[in-house]
Amino acid sequence: MNTPDASFAEQRSQALYYRGSTTIFSCRFDPRFMYCMYVPPSFDHDPQGHNLVVLMHGTGRTMTQYRDAFAEFARYNRCVILAPLFPVGPLGDGNSHGFKYIIEQDIRYDLVLLAMIEEASASLGYDFGKFLLFGYSGGGHFVHRFLYIHPEKLLGVSIGAPGSVTLLDGEKTWWPGVKNFAEIFHKPLNYDALREVNVHLVVGKVDVETWEITHKPGGKYYQPGCNDAGKTRIERNTALLHSLQAHGVNATQDIVPNVGHDGMKVLDVVKDFFLQVLQQTR
Repeated sequence: MNTPDASFAEQRSQALYYRGSTTIFSCRFDPRFMYCMYVPPSFDHDPQGHNLVVLMHGTGRTMTQYRDAFAEFARYNRCVILAPLFPVGPLGDGNSHGFKYIIEQDIRYDLVLLAMIEEASASLGYDFGKFLLFGYSGGGHFVHRFLYIHPEKLLGVSIGAPGSVTLLDGEKTWWPGVKNFAEIFHKPLNYDALREVNVHLVVGKVDVETWEITHKPGGKYYQPGCNDAGKTRIERNTALLHSLQAHGVNATQDIVPNVGHDGMKVLDVVKDFFLQVLQQTR
C-alpha cells in the first residue's frame, strides 16, 4: 500500500515527466528508436475528442524542437503531440537516410511509428484513431511514403520540402515510382483510402539549392529516373502535388515567401492546415 509520501512522489513524477513536454521514451517494439510527447492539461480532465499529431524530424533529428513548436497548438486545439526519433546509423553503418525511404534492411520505419503510437495510446489509455502527420525535409520523405502505405490511418498529412519524391508513377519502380509497391509492402496501394486523406504540401519560395538532393550514379539511393521530378525541392514538391491531384487526391500546396530550407519557418501554414482538418472532422 502506498504511503501518502509515495503517492505524492508518483503524482509529481507523472506531472514532471509524463505530461506536458515529456521525457524521451525508448520504443518497446524496437528500443533503438525513441519518441517524446506533449500531453496538454486538458487531456487528463477530459480525454474525449483529443486528436494525435505526429511530427517527423528531418536529417537534423530536431524532434524536440518540432514538439515544442506545436505545444501551444496542442494546448488550444485538444491535441496530443508525438515526435519520433530515428537516430543516425541504427545498423551501425552511419547511414542517416534510412528512415526517409521507409525500409532499411530489416527495419520497417512505418511499422516502428505505428508501434510507438500504439504504445503511447496504451500508456494514456486512449485510442486516438486516425491522426495528423507532418514532416519536413527528411521528414517530408518519410510522411508522403507513409501516406501511400497507410492512408487509412490518417486524417491529414503535411509534406514539407522532401529532397526526393515518390510519384504515383506505375512505370517506375520504388522509390521513384510505385510499379512494384504491392510486391514490396505486401498489399496494393489503396487509392480509395488515399483520396479520403487531406494532403498539404509546403516548401519555401527560395528553397532552390540542389547540392544535397541530386542523386548520382553509384549513390546509395540512386535509381533510374530518380531525378526526373525536378532539380529543386520546389520543382519536386510541385511534381508530387500534380501526381497526387492526377489520381484524385485532395492535395493543396503552399509556397512560402522569403523562406529557404527551414522547417521552423513554414509551421504557421502547417498549423493552419491542421486546424482546417480538425474543424472539418470534429
